Amino acid sequence: MILGLTIPQFTALHVAISLIGIGAGLIALPAFARGRLLRRATHIFLWATLLTSLTGFLFPILAFTPALGTGILSTLILVFAFAAFYGRKLAGRAATVYAVSATAALYLNLFVLVVQSFLKVPALNALAPSGTEAPFAAAQGALLVAAILFGYVAVRASRRPIAV
Repeated sequence: MILGLTIPQFTALHVAISLIGIGAGLIALPAFARGRLLRRATHIFLWATLLTSLTGFLFPILAFTPALGTGILSTLILVFAFAAFYGRKLAGRAATVYAVSATAALYLNLFVLVVQSFLKVPALNALAPSGTEAPFAAAQGALLVAAILFGYVAVRASRRPIAV
C-alpha cells in the first residue's frame, strides 16, 4: 500500500499525473516557443511534472535504478524551472533558464513514456523486447533530436518579449 492505495492503483495515479504533465507540457512549451505564455497550461505542466517525479519516489525502492536516477535528475531540473518561472517571473535570463529546464523536464517525461511504451505495449515490445534493438534506439534518438531542436527554438523565443 502506498498512500492508502494498492500498488496497481498508485501506479495508475502516477501514470495519470505523468500523462497530464506531458499533455500540458505539449501545449505550454510550444506556445512559449512561439512567444506566448499560457499560464494555466504552464502551471499544470510544472506541478504535474513535479508530482510525477515525487510520486515516483514513493514506489518501493530496493536499489538504485535508471528510473530512480531519472526521477532525481528530473526533480533537480525542475528546481531551475520553478525558480525561473515562479521566483524570477521569467525576467531577463530566467526566461532562457526556463526554456532549457522546462524542455529538459518534458524530454525526460517523454523519454520515460517511450521506455514504458516499449515495455508495456505488446506491438512495441515485439519490436524491441530488450530495449536495445534498433526500433527502440530510433524512437529515443528521434525524441532526443526533437527535444534539442525544440529547446533551441524555445531558447531563441525566450530572448524576445513573451506575450501573456
